[in-house]
Amino acid sequence: MTPLLETDNVTYTYPNGPAALAGVSVRIEAGSKTAIVGPNGAGKSTLLLMLNGMLRPESGEIRFSGRPLAYDNRSLRELRRRVGFVFQNPDVQIIAPTVEADVAFGPVNLGHPPDAVRQAVHDALGYVGLRGYEKRPPHRLSGGEKKRVAIAGILAMEPSVLVFDEPTNTLDPASSEEVMELLDELASGGRTVLVSTHDVELAYRWADSIVLMEQGSVLARGPPEEIFSDHGLLASARLKPPALLDLYNELNLRGVIDRDVPPKSVLEFTDRIERAMHGRAPARSETGRIYLCDADLTGGDDLRRLVEQGAVDHVGAMGTRAKEFAGRERVLLDYTYGVIDKCILKALIGENSLIITTGGMVEHVRRRIGEYSAESGLTLAATPVGETAGHRPRREGAFE
Repeated sequence: MTPLLETDNVTYTYPNGPAALAGVSVRIEAGSKTAIVGPNGAGKSTLLLMLNGMLRPESGEIRFSGRPLAYDNRSLRELRRRVGFVFQNPDVQIIAPTVEADVAFGPVNLGHPPDAVRQAVHDALGYVGLRGYEKRPPHRLSGGEKKRVAIAGILAMEPSVLVFDEPTNTLDPASSEEVMELLDELASGGRTVLVSTHDVELAYRWADSIVLMEQGSVLARGPPEEIFSDHGLLASARLKPPALLDLYNELNLRGVIDRDVPPKSVLEFTDRIERAMHGRAPARSETGRIYLCDADLTGGDDLRRLVEQGAVDHVGAMGTRAKEFAGRERVLLDYTYGVIDKCILKALIGENSLIITTGGMVEHVRRRIGEYSAESGLTLAATPVGETAGHRPRREGAFE
């Protein structure tokens, strides 16, 4: 399979500085979630700037959809429409006096007619949860809101690839989780997403592919559980393992749990420990129900009725439109990130949950719950809001 983006033995040196990239070769598959990980100065940002032509390699070649990049103005304009870049500092990217004008900048420069520009701005701001912010001056926004404006400005050009340089840098924990959830939502819609980060916790739980860099070179490429399990490799990159992996390895060394594929979430870790304690996954006489609300298709009355009748113990929302919907309907949220796994964990102790989401994330919820059911032997399913009849799912062979 031809990768969507590929660098072949790329080198680059900044004026009067050391080599920033020293023969870097990477392959980025279409639809992947890739994290380029390494300490400060590893060359992560330089590599990302190469991918949409903002920097040109001294030697080597960069290819998009199998074709070498061209660096004339017309070719670069088309490349940057297809490969959107969100800078680490949104103040560098936001240049207009209002949010609306800034998000419109890209479509206007692409020559779109006024009606198409207005629609693109409306859709992009809706996607990042900033409708109603059109006339606000960017300097009065929070750091997280500025980051969303920068993302909206790229989304308005409808790129197939999104590149983020340190997407959570300077953000508070809540804003960081919201941005990463937005990146998940973008990926679930079919876009290819790349991030650079030195945050191993973020990269481990989010990415499906890791590129580990140090001093301008690629040390390793592979799945997160493989890369972050190699302590020697991490030490050479001056990084430490994710906390979840550290705990897993310590429990394994003590014989508490057996060596297996490392867990990537609290849910997987909980299952592993329960199996170690009981010799198998414990039988459950009754599990909770997980309701699924598509905020684009479900009325507020159905949602409120479910909550007010006490049918659910916990409510989570995934995605900006879902959170806006919950806010309009005055539904209090217990979970705003890590929603699927948290609701599965609650179902395992017999409690009911409601997940509110939209678009492609609806199928993502169903798929994730289905995958967990297949792995665990527990019959769980996402019940659309309004389907209240029927018995609660139970583990096969559970006690009556």
